[in-house]
Amino acid sequence: MTTISPDRIRQIEARLDELQALMATGDLAGERFVQVSKEYAELEPVAAAAAEVRRLRQEADSLAYMAEDADDDELRAMAADELHENKAKLDVADRTLALALLPRDAADERAAMLEIRAGTGGDEAALFAGDLFRMYQRYAEGQGWRVELISSSTSDSGGFKEAVASVEGKGVFARLKFESGVHRVQRVPATENQGRIHTSAATVAVLPEAEEVDVQIDEAKDLRIDVYRSSGPGGQSVNTTDSAVRITHLPTGLVVIQQDEKSQHKNKAKALKVLRTRLYEAERERLHQARAGARKSMVGSGDRSERIRTYNFPQGRVTDHRINLTLHRLPEILEGDMGELVGALIAEDEAERLASLDG
Repeated sequence: MTTISPDRIRQIEARLDELQALMATGDLAGERFVQVSKEYAELEPVAAAAAEVRRLRQEADSLAYMAEDADDDELRAMAADELHENKAKLDVADRTLALALLPRDAADERAAMLEIRAGTGGDEAALFAGDLFRMYQRYAEGQGWRVELISSSTSDSGGFKEAVASVEGKGVFARLKFESGVHRVQRVPATENQGRIHTSAATVAVLPEAEEVDVQIDEAKDLRIDVYRSSGPGGQSVNTTDSAVRITHLPTGLVVIQQDEKSQHKNKAKALKVLRTRLYEAERERLHQARAGARKSMVGSGDRSERIRTYNFPQGRVTDHRINLTLHRLPEILEGDMGELVGALIAEDEAERLASLDG
């Protein structure tokens, strides 16, 4: 278990007292109030976890004394049993405190941009991309999140060549961020007459959504915005006006195209949202690489070229290669029952980060 400095806990508790005093004055307003409230919300769980650890340790001392020195045999036996239970509770409380002290990803509570693209495998890959999109959509619904399709390109078979969606709700990025990478499917396509298993792939990217304050864009200097008539599906009137928007971010060369809406204004707003998110993620990745050095997380780098998971239909299994986890529940997982999978990835990440603190 990670050794936690008592001095650090005292510093956190002292800072929490300062913040409580500040909030009690009623003098805080605007951005300062938001900052103080946010810091308090981050530190309060740490202080609560530390208080629980102290309570259990004091209880353990009392029980240990009773188990050794009580005059009554029955009382000593009862104290010994309770001491055993106390140790289990203390192990959990120590881990809770250690996790509360881990540096937090500032993006964890943000909404996320989900991007799914068909890879190798033609129509079968596009169908699999559609399966993945519906899996995430159903999982999101179960979490009470809101999913908005930003843009999509469908295949002749009814799947997705590409789909980009915004997922909004509490803790979205924290629970979806380990989904980035190459997802592979092994199954017999509907068009396969000889029953041969084909392997196809789709790429998933999960990016924390950026807010306007995160990415400063000077539209006049940084952007070239082109408008033109939409092409492809979209209704009879889709091609009658210049509603499609292509935005080029001149400093980086990033290009975002949006044409799903019939309104040029809506297409521009969606394109800017995607652009900000991609610029924000690029900056996050740059900072992460600078901090991480040679260290690599056990749940993978998040690189979209990395094969992370296989969905094997003949065997009804899903295997996550980063943590060597195989679940024989493929139909349920594709229906959005991803809790066990997501939880295992989060737990592995937490364990790896705790271990790095000890090292």
